[in-house]
Amino acid sequence: MKIIGLTGSIGMGKSTAANSFRRLRVPVFDADAAVHALQGPGGAAVAPVEAAFPGTTTEGRVNREALRARVLGDPAALKRLEGIMHPLVRRAEARFLATCRRRGERLAVLDIPLLLETGGEKRVDFVLVVSAPAAVQRARVLRRRGMTPDRLAAILARQMPDARKRHLADAVVQTGQSRHHAQRQIRALVRRMR
Repeated sequence: MKIIGLTGSIGMGKSTAANSFRRLRVPVFDADAAVHALQGPGGAAVAPVEAAFPGTTTEGRVNREALRARVLGDPAALKRLEGIMHPLVRRAEARFLATCRRRGERLAVLDIPLLLETGGEKRVDFVLVVSAPAAVQRARVLRRRGMTPDRLAAILARQMPDARKRHLADAVVQTGQSRHHAQRQIRALVRRMR
């Protein structure tokens, strides 16, 4: 089975690309969704997060805003949080891949925002980066509920620059044009890799 690592900075169209893979019947592991589940009611991350950051959980779930406020701008706190979350997400990813192998899938996608920042490219066969012009990226992100220019700047500071990601990629899907254009690129990639 070939594993595609799908990545790209915030607002570059990664979710749309992941949905294109799903429509082509390629299974996709969504690392962000795994984090939400782990931090949600009864999630495996709730107790360790509360132990490391007291007062950041309510009603059996992680209060993401409280946790974000606790770690934003504090590299040591962020490192502690990553030490809790990364192993849990990796276990969920391993379960996903094992299921794909049992089902005889020929191709699977790992949708991981910080794939290149965390060395995840070593776990995949092919790195696919989604990219769009900076102005398109900014406009997309600032339309999101609760997003501010300062928050966007803080997120981008943690992410590898888009130009570097494109340089490290095996392929780049341009998402700044039409959705149809990006979907055509993904369809061609899936045909080639299957």
